Amino acid sequence: MIPVNRTEPAWWTTSVVYQVYPRSFADSDGDGIGDLAGVTGRLDYLHELGIDVLWLSPIYPSPQDDNGYDISDYQDVDPLFGTLADLDELIAQAHQRGIKIVMDLVVNHTSDEHPWFVESRSSVDSPKRDWYWWRPARPGTTPGEPGAEPTNWGSFFSGPAWEYDEASGEYYLHLFSRKQPDLNWENPEVRRAIHQMMRWWLDRGVDGFRMDVINMISKELPPRDGAVPTAERDGVVPAGAVHGDGGPFFLCGPRIHEFLAEMHAEVVAGHEATLLTVGEMPGVTIEQAQLFTDPDRHEVDMVFQFEHVGVDQGDSKWDVLPLRLTALKESLGRWQEGLAKAGWNSLYWNNHDQPRVVSRFGDDGEHRVRSAKLLGTVLHLHRGTPYVYQGEELGMTNAPFAAVEDFRDIESVNHYRSAVELGADPRRVLDGLRRMGRDNARTPMQWDASPGAGFTTGTPWIGVNPNHVEVNAETAVADPDSVFHHYRRLIELRRSEPAVALGDFTMLLEDDPVVYAFLRRLGDVELLTVANFSGAPARPAVPGYDEWLEAELLLGNVAGSSGPELAAWEARVHRRTMTG
Repeated sequence: MIPVNRTEPAWWTTSVVYQVYPRSFADSDGDGIGDLAGVTGRLDYLHELGIDVLWLSPIYPSPQDDNGYDISDYQDVDPLFGTLADLDELIAQAHQRGIKIVMDLVVNHTSDEHPWFVESRSSVDSPKRDWYWWRPARPGTTPGEPGAEPTNWGSFFSGPAWEYDEASGEYYLHLFSRKQPDLNWENPEVRRAIHQMMRWWLDRGVDGFRMDVINMISKELPPRDGAVPTAERDGVVPAGAVHGDGGPFFLCGPRIHEFLAEMHAEVVAGHEATLLTVGEMPGVTIEQAQLFTDPDRHEVDMVFQFEHVGVDQGDSKWDVLPLRLTALKESLGRWQEGLAKAGWNSLYWNNHDQPRVVSRFGDDGEHRVRSAKLLGTVLHLHRGTPYVYQGEELGMTNAPFAAVEDFRDIESVNHYRSAVELGADPRRVLDGLRRMGRDNARTPMQWDASPGAGFTTGTPWIGVNPNHVEVNAETAVADPDSVFHHYRRLIELRRSEPAVALGDFTMLLEDDPVVYAFLRRLGDVELLTVANFSGAPARPAVPGYDEWLEAELLLGNVAGSSGPELAAWEARVHRRTMTG
């Protein structure tokens, strides 16, 4: 049995966060793009679902090269989404319903159109030159020519991570798009400006921050070349395969804990009882996460890690493998154990960067509803704070993208072009995009069966999934047996049953390829969750399972089921009080 920290639990241990991708959530003015007024207009829906926190993906002014994650002004709202007054109204209306607002904090990089960068690139003598990562060409090379970049690092969005600036004859670092130059956190002026901006948002009523790729803000100096991957599987060329892996030099760099502790002291200190901070941290290990989330260290409340959403990937995210349930259990189980004594888990299947989980780990055909409920049950019964991504509570699926022209995401579009240029089979590349592309999460929220899915009266910025005629909020709210109401019950269970939020966690049946099973225990209350990740009946080989069948069935996804065998994609949560 894994013990847990018994200190006074934080408010977010019993809370559930709902992520809204504003561009795709609700369009109030018919321009085909979601906006803040649209979100405000749907708060009653979110209140009925029961969520505690609403996380907004970026709504700041932006050229929209990476759909808002390229910010040109940290202290305003992009006209696409409305105005600061619209945001103030959203915050006020959410607070009236007991819902906190968390903003996306994107401070590893800015847009190249941000005034800071415009000034920085204006001259090598600019007072803001050192606010970004500028470097000369590699010694012995011609600036601007291939291979002259300061290091061989590849960008996450394909191509080199360095962009040549002809005017100054130097390169700037961009781990993502060339229009997203990395800020230089070594400069204390940069850190002070960011802290000031964060305090400004807290003064405006914001209740916390989700920090985008925050473990990349500290780079190892001097920057050095990374290893060059050479593997290739089934004709799918990994994005950036001709470039080096700079990860060892910018993931959880040498000053990362110092920077986060400073941010906490300058911004969060004194507000811990009401705020939420979560750091998105690609590549983070359990040992590192223990340090980041240990409350005694005062860094962040929890982290987003990516290990469990990589278990179905080969040499790259586009190289999709069949899910091995044992690998998923091994990953999630280790994180449950690793953060049991100090720190905290964030729990998620979906977000704006991941394909729809019911299409990925479930069955989006015959058993869509049942497998969506199963996936929600398994996740929400783990120890940690669950995150629900818009439409997940409806069992929304991946979209049937017919051609590369249907995609909008810069990562997918760049990968397709780069991979095909490197000789990959276009059909295989397109298949990878359909299965793993981020646009699967960004198709419009499906509110009703109307032509625009109730998302817009105009032409949506990206195509609506045609299954919105059957899969939509209007139908789900009206059906007491829907995925929506199952999620509503899961959210309520986290508040009403302390063992769900705070209980010990014990993984069972680690080697079972079909059944996911685990125990939660708090005091004399014990919960057993069993879930059949297959389309055929399965009998859980849980010790003493026959006795569990006599215990209370706290939650299930198959009406009337009570025998020792789980039906296809069936999940159950049993509860019993132990004696002696």
